[in-house]
Amino acid sequence: MPHRLAACSCGQLTAQVTGDPVRVSICHCLACQRRTGSVFGQQARFYRQDVAIAGDSTAYVRVGDEGSRVTFHFCPACGATVYYEPEGLDEFVAIPVGAFADPGFPAPSVSVYEERKHGWVVVPEEAEHFS
Repeated sequence: MPHRLAACSCGQLTAQVTGDPVRVSICHCLACQRRTGSVFGQQARFYRQDVAIAGDSTAYVRVGDEGSRVTFHFCPACGATVYYEPEGLDEFVAIPVGAFADPGFPAPSVSVYEERKHGWVVVPEEAEHFS
């Protein structure tokens, strides 16, 4: 069973996961673009019982387009987001794929808010596509 470590830039806040992600997705919404400073956000969803969080975090709650809340946990020292908790999905923890710093991480199987996708971004063909 794979073990992976996600960490903030300074290493103070970490998330140790056991097992494969339940889902890997990319989101092209404007809020994810702003949050990541990139052209999309990419997250891996894991069962909560398979994630061990260590370190201090500061939380930020964002309300999505459909009204649901997501609580983002980021390092108070370096500002990097290490995990987040989507409202209504209490059995899961989402972790930004970049926090793993692992180029071999599984590709996304879901792509959402594609109407806001930058024109040069190429999503894997086999992924589920949602506008």
